[in-house]
Amino acid sequence: MSALVLALLAGAVIGLALGALGGGGGVLAVPALIYLLGFTPAAATSAALVIVTVTSATALYAHARDGAVAWRAGALFAAAGIVPALLAGSAAGRLSGAVLTVAFAAVAALAALRMLRPSEAGPPDRISPARAAGAGAGLGAVTGLLGVGGGFLAVPALVSVLGLRMERAVGTSLLVITVNSLVALTARAGTGEELRWEVIAPFAGAAVLAAWDGKRLAAKITGGTLRRIFAALLLVVAALMLADALLRA
Repeated sequence: MSALVLALLAGAVIGLALGALGGGGGVLAVPALIYLLGFTPAAATSAALVIVTVTSATALYAHARDGAVAWRAGALFAAAGIVPALLAGSAAGRLSGAVLTVAFAAVAALAALRMLRPSEAGPPDRISPARAAGAGAGLGAVTGLLGVGGGFLAVPALVSVLGLRMERAVGTSLLVITVNSLVALTARAGTGEELRWEVIAPFAGAAVLAAWDGKRLAAKITGGTLRRIFAALLLVVAALMLADALLRA
């Protein structure tokens, strides 16, 4: 199967995840780039940032049009993650491929567990600016280091820390993902890492188109079913990446 076809198929899956769940796409993008399209771990994380930034911005527009974005809450999360995303993005190029692979496997497993155990919206008195800033900083660091948007962490954090309903948490997480990914990508600019645009462009294009379908899919299939499907996929990805890292050690 050609690289173009693989890029289009992988992009469609990532777009569906981001559009339907507000997260999970970046966690799938990196292993797809590594194992299907031959990217190194460092190049894959940089390419994933491009794909996630474009796709998240598109999905954000769709959710904002429906009034499903809490702009002030999202801005707080995003602002708190800017500096960590910059620092982590700069540090990512100094880590070995094995370290990045193991770290990514751990994050993928965590993403799956969070999807299997979604948080419920809490009462307004649970809102804490300090907790929100701490969560936002952590999300920024994960995005900068591993090239993932962090939506799988942002959605439950927005639900449990700020008490947002799931629908608004999904939309708001896309704002956080877009900002964090753009900042992390900026931090990696000029590092000398070559981006294979002949693969990234069709990958991102397919993801953007699928993100619109993901938004419609979320309205037709229960959130629990979607989360279980993507959680199972993420667990398989985490296991394969960890096994690969151990075999290469």
